[in-house]
Amino acid sequence: MSSTALPTQAPADSVQPTRTPAFEKRLAKRYRDERNFRLLGLAAVCFSVGVLVFLLGNMLYNGIGGFQRAEIAVTIDFPASGVSGDRVSLTSRSAAQTLEMQGLPDVVAFYAEEQLGSAAAAQLSADGWRDVAAALAEDPTLIERSATFDLAASSSLAAGMQGEGAPEMQALAAQLVRDGKLARNWDWGFLTRSDATSPQAVGIWGALKGTMLTMLVTLALAFPIGILSALYLEEYAPRNRWTDLIEVSISNLAAVPSIIFGLLGLSIFLAIFPNLRSAPLIGGMTLALMTMPVIVISGRNAIKAVPPSIRDGALAIGASPVQVVFHHVLPLAMPGMLTGTIIGMARALGETAPLLLIGMRAFIATPPDGFTARATVLPMQIFLWSDEIDRGFVERTSAAIIVLLMFLLAMNGLAIYLRNKFEKRW
Repeated sequence: MSSTALPTQAPADSVQPTRTPAFEKRLAKRYRDERNFRLLGLAAVCFSVGVLVFLLGNMLYNGIGGFQRAEIAVTIDFPASGVSGDRVSLTSRSAAQTLEMQGLPDVVAFYAEEQLGSAAAAQLSADGWRDVAAALAEDPTLIERSATFDLAASSSLAAGMQGEGAPEMQALAAQLVRDGKLARNWDWGFLTRSDATSPQAVGIWGALKGTMLTMLVTLALAFPIGILSALYLEEYAPRNRWTDLIEVSISNLAAVPSIIFGLLGLSIFLAIFPNLRSAPLIGGMTLALMTMPVIVISGRNAIKAVPPSIRDGALAIGASPVQVVFHHVLPLAMPGMLTGTIIGMARALGETAPLLLIGMRAFIATPPDGFTARATVLPMQIFLWSDEIDRGFVERTSAAIIVLLMFLLAMNGLAIYLRNKFEKRW
């Protein structure tokens, strides 16, 4: 009977330790590298937040003055002025023309000269009487008594108030400030007026309305076409060289400079609709071409992220292929599609190059009343104001940037809300 030899146990002093000094050194280096990587990531986040805070702080510091304007206080005794009217006439659409025919501009100029002197009265905005007419339309009872109005000063007097411009304007502004007749007040009209030649009279509403109309056209065209294209390419298109060519072309279009799309809109859309130059419809169609590839690419990635088990389970219970796509795949992929849409629309909102080529670099004194009216957009308005010589436009430019950022945050906030609402977990 053979016996099997049992392995002999090595002496304790011959066993090699598992945590050698070399191992401890490597382990310490690994922990140190991980700690350094964490610190680098935290430093990168802090740097990004610091840059963002600096940018927003600088914009707020420079832009707060853009929401204010220099105004001269003028008191008007309407019963003694000869200007009259009742509630119906003062609130009608033709109220401004009626008051102008009654001599309201001359009345405002008379009281301004009487109270301020000829030099200061000459620095009153030529359209100051329109502010008086607007106040009368808002409160017709003012026509029955004396009232004090804060009317826009000229650009020269506003610059003198800030210590710039001609010395005589600075001296005049200082005197009016001491007399309590000149002050910088919050200008709510900046949000309701349109473009003008004077920084004291400009407003952002015309450009903001043009931006809204342009973005609506962009979203209405780019989103459904981009989503349907992504669904077709991912779910239905056959795998051949033509499909590969289309995919490569879409990827390349996403990286094409935006000015190329402006040239495309100039040569195609304006050739078909020559009378719609600088219209939100043409601008929206041009920006939709630029935004669509981004939506298609993000949409395809979102569809790929849906687990195959979702499709298999739906088919197993008798759903048709179309029902699988639209009842199961599309709702689950919608949050990712909306993320791509947010990115594409944010890019489109800040573009000026393509809109410059289709004529949206225009002086628009009245807000657009439709998708086919002449209009401009906020980025283009900012570009135009930044090119002005008058320093008053610098503050207005910063204020317009703040409005643009607020509009962008509102648009993205709505999109993020919809994305979270459609988000589903499995």
